[in-house]
Amino acid sequence: MKIPTSLKHKPVVVSENYENVDGRYAYKSDAKGISLGLAQWNDRGKVEISGKVWRHTGEKWSRQSEELPLHRILDLAIMVCRTKIHFMDAYRFENLYDETNPQIDRIGLQGDAMTLEICTGNEKINEDIKLFSQALSDDGELIGERLATLSRLLKEMGY
Repeated sequence: MKIPTSLKHKPVVVSENYENVDGRYAYKSDAKGISLGLAQWNDRGKVEISGKVWRHTGEKWSRQSEELPLHRILDLAIMVCRTKIHFMDAYRFENLYDETNPQIDRIGLQGDAMTLEICTGNEKINEDIKLFSQALSDDGELIGERLATLSRLLKEMGY
């Protein structure tokens, strides 16, 4: 299925078979493609690149398609990596996190820091964190394959 090119997001680099590799949803995903292109929110003279997940209902392109600026995509990748590190040792805590200090990390970015912490405002956090940990474990192979690929590419780029 071809990603639309007549909408506000202007795709430049595309994967039009993303539904075949969309993790556990592979071959039955509504996420038909992903793209990097010119962001839909660009103003005249200001151009931003964004990533977009293109969803299709089977009949039309969905309004649930998501577009993210590249820095947010990378911030999410950083968050995934740091979360994986946390859960490698989370078994040491009764509820999989230090309840006296729920902060996981502060990661310096652009003169400040992105604070990552367990969401203690979630009234069911102790149940939800166990489900989250199990899902992270269940998806270990899917995530691991992507992290290994990301690591290889980052090394190739000199990082």
